[in-house]
Amino acid sequence: MGKKQRDCVTCGAPVGYLDRQHCCLCWRQMKEQAAKATCPSCGKDRVLQQDTGRCIICSRVCELCGHPVRAAGTRLCRDCRRKTDQLVAQQPCPRCGKAGYLRETTGWCGHCSRPRQDKQPPRACRECGELRRHAGLGLCSACWQKHPGRPFIRGEHLRDRLADPPSWLGDFVAHVPARHCVARACGFVTDLGRLLEDEHSNSPQALLERSRRPGRSMGSFARSLEDFFTLRGLALPTNQAERLAAGRRKRRIDAVPEPLRPAVTAFDASRMRAQDRARRAGTRPRSDHTLETALAILRDLALFLMDRQGKNDWALADVHDVEAFLATLPRARKRRLTVLRQFFRFARSQHIVLIDPSRTLTAKEPNGFRGRTLTLDQQRELFHRWTTTEHVHPHEALTGMLALLHGASSTEVRLLQVTDVDPVAHTVRLGRRPHPVPLDPASWTVLQRCLAHREAWPTANPHMMVTKGTKAGRCPASTAYLSHVLDNCGYPPRMIRSTRLVDLVNTMDPKLVAAAFGMDPQATLIYLADHVDESRLPSGEVQNVRHH
Repeated sequence: MGKKQRDCVTCGAPVGYLDRQHCCLCWRQMKEQAAKATCPSCGKDRVLQQDTGRCIICSRVCELCGHPVRAAGTRLCRDCRRKTDQLVAQQPCPRCGKAGYLRETTGWCGHCSRPRQDKQPPRACRECGELRRHAGLGLCSACWQKHPGRPFIRGEHLRDRLADPPSWLGDFVAHVPARHCVARACGFVTDLGRLLEDEHSNSPQALLERSRRPGRSMGSFARSLEDFFTLRGLALPTNQAERLAAGRRKRRIDAVPEPLRPAVTAFDASRMRAQDRARRAGTRPRSDHTLETALAILRDLALFLMDRQGKNDWALADVHDVEAFLATLPRARKRRLTVLRQFFRFARSQHIVLIDPSRTLTAKEPNGFRGRTLTLDQQRELFHRWTTTEHVHPHEALTGMLALLHGASSTEVRLLQVTDVDPVAHTVRLGRRPHPVPLDPASWTVLQRCLAHREAWPTANPHMMVTKGTKAGRCPASTAYLSHVLDNCGYPPRMIRSTRLVDLVNTMDPKLVAAAFGMDPQATLIYLADHVDESRLPSGEVQNVRHH
């Protein structure tokens, strides 16, 4: 180093070169820093390798797994070296053919060298007597699956596992086998144990809410819990019917085109508030079916305005649009017009429309009965089918005979319970009829067939007609089941019942028929035929009737 020329601008040390501002130490540090860059792997300032683009430490990685390797001459990491050494020591097993460590005693791998537990020899099952392997309690697998004590055994095991078992656990274990098969009853006890062993509350109402499935069906386990808790007064029934009704309304509203949907949503909300007020006031609220039918009509009208008329606003609808919509289904004009009047009155009160386009429309139609009835030969054919044919289902025969001879509606038959039958007087109570209905021998025989069919089901359902879906609960058969129970005979229940009502009203006093059937007097007058029976009039009056 030459003579000091100046001081270093960085550290103040002497600088011996004329063309430099830094001392030798700072100069060397600056050259090294210029050659470094940030390593993408470790994030440190290092000299990057040309082939890998990383520092020299991060460039040394395992060839198999890619993990860092610290030693310079090592190609594999510690774990890969250990696995490689193990694979080298393994040999193919002569018995199974797989690679493994062969034992000196057997010459096989460890899996093949371990002794197997021999299966117990087959024995005679104490239930069926077949020579089979036993599954438990001296029973073969098939008999063990059907053993009625399995749910109770599983219930005892659940009671032993729980620190504080509920007092109703034994009653529930005895409740489910009486209504379900052994396998499903065991599944219900297992599901109940899963709910009782979690960290949530074990109160009956909380268990019932947690057992429900999130979909449209609450599940068979939740229905069984609901029947058990409500029957003993331990919990309130779930709002499953309200949830299903809300889902049906939502699907109808979602089908309305987007520009017209807010008004339909507001109309549905107002109807729901009115239904809640009527329910709290003790009056007659609108049923869910009525509300859903109204939304379906508004959905059809909205689609008609968008697709056929090209209008995307309720304010653009006029009387001609409503009239054209009503003309698409002439037979439903009265029902549709009633809903449209309610909707447009609501829309006008909410300033959605300025003028009610349905105000001037009318739906005049005769009030008389216009349905179809059966001829006398058809009635004889049905009576012969339900009283003499063996292959006819008891539910079809009971529904048909009660409608054909006693004018029973599908709702009356659906809600008929076993306690409504008087075996001494041979009478039944149907719906809201003020007096028990005496049954003729043919109807009583059909009723006994239905009772015998019901006794074959292990059920505690109090209703006369029990199906696969209702045998485990206490609710009546569905409306859809009653609407299709007479499909095999070829005639709907309403047509058969109307035949009986028309005959009674035209041969008796309509007020007496209304009193016997529990109907409104005005309802029976609809079935009164618009003709005069000439056989009941004197000859002179017959001529006057013909003259007029």
